[in-house]
Amino acid sequence: MTETIANSPIEEILSGAELLMWIDGERTEARTGQWRDVRNPAVREQTIARVPSAGTEDVERAVTAARRAFPAWRSLHFTERARALAKIADDIEARAEDFARLTALDTGNALRTQARPEVVTLVSLFRYFSGIAGEVKGTTLPAGDNQLQYTRLEPLGVVACILPWNSPLMIAGFKIPAALAAGNTVIMKAADDAPLTILLLAEICNRHLPAGVVNALTGRGSVIGQALAEHPGVDKVSFTGSTEVGRGVGRTASERLAHVSLELGGKNPSIVFPDAVDENLIEGLLAASRFTRQGQSCTAGSRLFLHEDVYDEVLERLVARLGALKVGDPLDEATDMGAVINGSQFGQIADYLDQGRNHPEMTVALGSEVPASGPLTEGYYHLPTVFAGARNDFRLAREEIFGPVLVAIPWKDVDDVVRMANDSHYGLAAYVWSHNLENALNTAHRVEAGWVQVNQGGGQVVGQSYGGYKQSGIGREVSLEGMLAGFTQTKQINVKLGA
Repeated sequence: MTETIANSPIEEILSGAELLMWIDGERTEARTGQWRDVRNPAVREQTIARVPSAGTEDVERAVTAARRAFPAWRSLHFTERARALAKIADDIEARAEDFARLTALDTGNALRTQARPEVVTLVSLFRYFSGIAGEVKGTTLPAGDNQLQYTRLEPLGVVACILPWNSPLMIAGFKIPAALAAGNTVIMKAADDAPLTILLLAEICNRHLPAGVVNALTGRGSVIGQALAEHPGVDKVSFTGSTEVGRGVGRTASERLAHVSLELGGKNPSIVFPDAVDENLIEGLLAASRFTRQGQSCTAGSRLFLHEDVYDEVLERLVARLGALKVGDPLDEATDMGAVINGSQFGQIADYLDQGRNHPEMTVALGSEVPASGPLTEGYYHLPTVFAGARNDFRLAREEIFGPVLVAIPWKDVDDVVRMANDSHYGLAAYVWSHNLENALNTAHRVEAGWVQVNQGGGQVVGQSYGGYKQSGIGREVSLEGMLAGFTQTKQINVKLGA
């Protein structure tokens, strides 16, 4: 039996219920007739819901609906679009706890440390883009008395937003309200392994938006993600995910010269100067490591460069702090760190742990063993792990593990540590820790990353310009700059006045 999410308690719905996609303002099954099980990362093989497994015919339906809705939506006065986004924000906020509990069930992220903050960010993003919808405006050029020369910023059209499984709601918030505020219509492609919160978001959006303005598809990325990237009716593809998959999406969309933005992977440096050591440093390193998201974050500061003068002290204190984290049921209020997303990811992380344990030069400072008994064996749980004595050329320091694994690397010369930090094909985030402002800012300016934090390790801030260098991506999000550059195009108009 199919269910609606927005009007019922979450736990009553998620007992194998069949939840539907959204196309043209209506809940719908897939034309394929096929379904996908959504499993609980905290309890292996437990099915919590089923969702349609869409095919190319469903992509066609969604694109047709979005294209049909586009002319009227783009023509609305910006205050009308802003009002709709504000109402969506209010509805999300009213259901914040249900969104958070669904996030914990869907992704394995801990309710207290990750799921609730993600919903807060989503609400803030809808309100932020509602507030700046009127900033989609052009310029005039002084061209003499007989010329009027001006520009218009116009929406791109239909935007396909391909979303990841690690923070689906937050990443949807990076994309959806910005695209809508600028006058575009949207097709959300939910992650294969975490589609439930996106279906709830689509349901709430469709309460306040005309039919076809926001559509949501579920199913395999290799099928519908590919079809969206190929479709001539999709004007922009906005993708967040791995660098490997992002290359393919970018390559496919660029074949037809569609607009593309890509927010991809990271292997982010965290550089600690000797003058930075205090209790705030340890808490900041904990935040930057993203261990409370199981390390499943493209901004995780997973390469820890510790100055040799404080290497032992910082490592000892950080290991003690990480070792005190409670790993367990994501819905438990006491849990700091939940479960990784699925068996495949669990196995990949385990392989990296094996490599670290067996490496002749690295030592295990914390963790590295897969839970072998007790309640953690019921789900896809890994423990916080720190490997000491690493070098920047080791595999565990080069590849994005996307798990709760940190490698500690000593340094003594600032030029050398900057060289090591930049010796990566990634360039998404970086963290610099020093109370010497000159050291901190000089280093921040030299590091090749799109987002650098100094003496803090928190998440993205609403309104900041967020995106990567190098193979960490193309484009910016979360900001006015991201909305204008990512979801509008410029039209120049020249008018001759008089005779």
